[in-house]
Amino acid sequence: MLKVKVNNKTEHSIEFNNAAGGIINGSPFAWDVIEVKDGSFHVIKDFKSYNVEVVKADAAEKSFLVSVNGNKYQLNVKDKFDELLKSLGFDNLNAGKINELKAPMPGLVLEVRISEGEAVKKGDPIIVLEAMKMENIIKSPTDGIIKKINVKKGAAVEKNQILIYFA
Repeated sequence: MLKVKVNNKTEHSIEFNNAAGGIINGSPFAWDVIEVKDGSFHVIKDFKSYNVEVVKADAAEKSFLVSVNGNKYQLNVKDKFDELLKSLGFDNLNAGKINELKAPMPGLVLEVRISEGEAVKKGDPIIVLEAMKMENIIKSPTDGIIKKINVKKGAAVEKNQILIYFA
């Protein structure tokens, strides 16, 4: 079962029985879908014809921008696993601000690629840590500004030792 929010307003519950149909908000539906070209589809539902194009897709975020007969719709999808995490209270674990970066493993700092006061983006490489004869690039977990660097090149660090403070 999927929960699909359209334009951050209306939410629909969809369950697919097979490629030819399923249930939307408790009501059965049938459709015929043909992929015309990559990302473009021709859909017939309730004796009406629709041209559907996936304009933008972010599979990781389960977010899609689709055009249906020239009208654009933003779709945000949640599957049964997202709903389970929400029911257990684990849906907003990343909502809090990240203030520090801890060492994921014990090792030796080979390189510090940032400086205090520098702005970083999520995913930017900030420290190179050697552990078990392997170089590991530690990336920024958030967008932010480096408030304080707690380690220097050549320093040995323990697991969970704070390496960086973010402002």
